[in-house]
Amino acid sequence: MAKFELRLPKMGESVAEATITNWLKKVGDHVAADEAVLEIATDKVDSEVPSEVSGTLSEILFKENDVVQVGQIIAYIETEGGVAVDAPSEETTAANIDIAAVEKTFEAAKDIIAVPQDFSASEKFFSPLVKNIAKEEGISVAELEAISGTGKDGRVTKNDILEYVTNRPLAPKGGTPQAAQQTVAKPETLNLKPETPKAAPVSVNGQDEIVEMDRMRKLISGYMVQSIQTSAHVQSFIEVDVTNIVKWRDKVKTAFEKREGEKLTYTPIFMEAVAKALKDYPGLNISVEGDYIIKKKNINLGMAAALPNGNLIVPVIKNADQLNLVGMAKAVNDLGNRAKAGKLKPDDTQGGTYTVTNVGTFGSVFGTPIINQPQVGILALGAIRKVPAVIETPEGDFIGIRQKMFLSHSYDHRVVDGALGGSFVKRVAEYLEAFDVNRDY
Repeated sequence: MAKFELRLPKMGESVAEATITNWLKKVGDHVAADEAVLEIATDKVDSEVPSEVSGTLSEILFKENDVVQVGQIIAYIETEGGVAVDAPSEETTAANIDIAAVEKTFEAAKDIIAVPQDFSASEKFFSPLVKNIAKEEGISVAELEAISGTGKDGRVTKNDILEYVTNRPLAPKGGTPQAAQQTVAKPETLNLKPETPKAAPVSVNGQDEIVEMDRMRKLISGYMVQSIQTSAHVQSFIEVDVTNIVKWRDKVKTAFEKREGEKLTYTPIFMEAVAKALKDYPGLNISVEGDYIIKKKNINLGMAAALPNGNLIVPVIKNADQLNLVGMAKAVNDLGNRAKAGKLKPDDTQGGTYTVTNVGTFGSVFGTPIINQPQVGILALGAIRKVPAVIETPEGDFIGIRQKMFLSHSYDHRVVDGALGGSFVKRVAEYLEAFDVNRDY
């Protein structure tokens, strides 16, 4: 018999931790190779962790709702046939030691009252982002002033303070109570001190049904409120004649599905136009971090998708501007199908630079969507409708039946002014109205 270490696997770029939501196996159960042992959740996606070996689950190290770091051992599996025990990597061992040290520090300092930071007393300038990090990490004003800044005029940047936090001693010896408090990691990060659940509301008439939000709905709720509080939302609307697109799709959709094995919806056509417009107006392909604007090199389009339970998720089409229509259709269908089946991976929702949401799916003519932070814009696609319209010709103006839709562009007025926001959505409309009815796929 040998003991195999089941670790939380790497789940994609920028995903460092996950919450254990459900153990599918209990101690003593037999586990087959590639069989799911537990279910986990990141901030957006639920997934399963399979076993790499066959054997018996001998020990579980974390409970449900515990937060686990990538690479940490979460369980042991007894195997037969002399399978070698996985030796913990130096990185993982260091992580476990650090966590144990922080737990001891927290226990020693949990009764110490934190001294609130008063940044107004400092003569140095600190950005709101740096101040927030300092508050969250318990860094005093004096400590912050001692950091050597690499920014303009010696200002402390985000990277400076994060580097300081990383290299900061975990537990001071003989330090002041304030210094001891500053070295304590946030208990919610380590899951040492569970939050006290709020009392459920009571039905006044005894007939109302009271249902607690599920985990994802709570996260979505928090994201939406945070986005409204963060960005100055403003909207631009434009009506688009998509008659040529409707005619072209009706003409080729059967042959397209037969040749490519994929259904051709309107979404990839619209995504193609958005990607082109973002190349023309890179000022929308940015994100905001404190007082800084980050210009994104890649165009990664988020595609808002409704899940069967009514919740919302935003999988991302990476490098969308490099895809032709066939590639875009395959990406849209793949992400949409996996979203409905609950098979998205954590990395599928990471790295978006701009988001598109199709409110027309539910019959809405237009909408005012909330920005997906830290992006600065989101485009809502309204329902396509047959409407009477004026048609201009060399012989004069006529009334005809046209296929039209509204585009609703929400953007962050902190960094995107009306000229840029309006010009961008107008460019999307121009690409759609200039669609070539004789084009190939």
